[in-house]
Amino acid sequence: MSNSTVVVVTGVSSGIGRAAAEKFAKRGCRVFGTVRSIAKAAPLPGVELVEMDVRDDASVKTGIQSIIDRAKRIDVLVNNAGMSLTGAVEETATAEAASLFDTNVLSILRTAQAVLPHMRARRSGRIVNVSSVLGFLPAPYMGLYSASKHAVEGLTESLDHEVRQFGIRATLVEPSFTRTNLDINAPQASSKIADYDRERALASNAVVGSVKSAPEPGGVANAIVEAALGTWRMRRTPAGQASLLSKLRRFMPAGPVDASLRKSFGLG
Repeated sequence: MSNSTVVVVTGVSSGIGRAAAEKFAKRGCRVFGTVRSIAKAAPLPGVELVEMDVRDDASVKTGIQSIIDRAKRIDVLVNNAGMSLTGAVEETATAEAASLFDTNVLSILRTAQAVLPHMRARRSGRIVNVSSVLGFLPAPYMGLYSASKHAVEGLTESLDHEVRQFGIRATLVEPSFTRTNLDINAPQASSKIADYDRERALASNAVVGSVKSAPEPGGVANAIVEAALGTWRMRRTPAGQASLLSKLRRFMPAGPVDASLRKSFGLG
């Protein structure tokens, strides 16, 4: 076990994080999965659970140090923990946006800053940040979520340039809709504006429909494992819709892409 790759995955209570942690364990890695409360978390075979709140500086430092104390190193950090938010940009309070960015963006800053000194000392490591196709596409009525994932993309690409001198690489995984509770149970912006009611409802229904018909998290988990253990690439878009959307964004004219996106959000 001492020679196994040591992997930390944040947010393993359910969904993509849980599936990824299971796959790392099956690959023979020593896996630590973070949860906000061990008492409330379901056991995960082959995964050592660590209580850590990615929104809290002290909690992250304590959680990462506890892993170092037990495993002596961290080879791979997977930043998966995140949240969503539904609502028009005009409807979204700055406090709601700040909470979203705290969970989706600043959490990555916290964990990276806690792990990087240990990776730099060993001159090796891989950081995998779970973004989204909404990190390179707009998302009506999920504008702040999209903005947070755009921030994850810029942060990750910049980080990779800074740390490669130490033998460390950072990379992105960009899934499309996946059958998890993240979007179905997404909180709503609290200050509703009636003018947006019709389109907001259409977009919300379209998102729920897309999630319910989307693939299970296993495909995204496979992409995460390959991003962590395989040959480095800046981006990994899981097979299927995510890969298609990435190609459309790169090669199709803006007009058709815009029309297709509006249709996918139920806006015609």
